[in-house]
Amino acid sequence: MADKKAEVGDDRAVYIISVAAELTGVHPQTLRIYERKGLLSPKRTSGNTRRYSERDIRRLQTIQDLTQNEGVNLAGVRMIMELENEVERLRRRNDHLEAEVRRLRRRRPVPLGPSSASVEIMPLRTVVSFPWERT
Repeated sequence: MADKKAEVGDDRAVYIISVAAELTGVHPQTLRIYERKGLLSPKRTSGNTRRYSERDIRRLQTIQDLTQNEGVNLAGVRMIMELENEVERLRRRNDHLEAEVRRLRRRRPVPLGPSSASVEIMPLRTVVSFPWERT
């Protein structure tokens, strides 16, 4: 439950563009460029003013790190972020599938191989008697 509250807090758009720029060490115009390039999508107020969340600030810091320290251009940054989003989506999907498998196994245990099932081989004669063999 606490994680959910933290997530909501991370998404709450509270910073105006000048504060977001100051927190990340970039010019406000750079933030507008990032938005035009699709790297960032700040929320908008009813007056169409940009508002940035904690999640946006972390994303901006990641963009700055990739461009300034790693030498990645903005197209590369976009690709990296799209891949990170896809990895996160796949992790959530995997977690969901693993939980479903655990739920199904609890409901109905399935033998996984010959060692988990007791198998007894019996001669056919003891199981079935044919009419012509009756005495």
